[in-house]
Amino acid sequence: MSLFSRKKTKSDASAGAGAGTEVVLLVEGMHCTSCGLLIDDELEELPGVRSSSTDTRAGRTVVRLEEGAAVETAALVAAVEEAGEYKARPAA
Repeated sequence: MSLFSRKKTKSDASAGAGAGTEVVLLVEGMHCTSCGLLIDDELEELPGVRSSSTDTRAGRTVVRLEEGAAVETAALVAAVEEAGEYKARPAA
């Protein structure tokens, strides 16, 4: 039994099909892999988000959007901060 079970994202089934936009967020306050999983799960619940990959060591999250999706960066930041006591901002 696993403590965390990652849901399969749409990109798992269609990797490489229809390249959407990527948004990189810098995230502060992550301490472990569990933090990254919480953030990814929260982001992947948003409509238009295809997948999310968080690197806790680098302090960044790469969010892949569905092709043609119009997702506000503010909504992505809010989702990260909703996942826990994290602070997020778009990478320059």
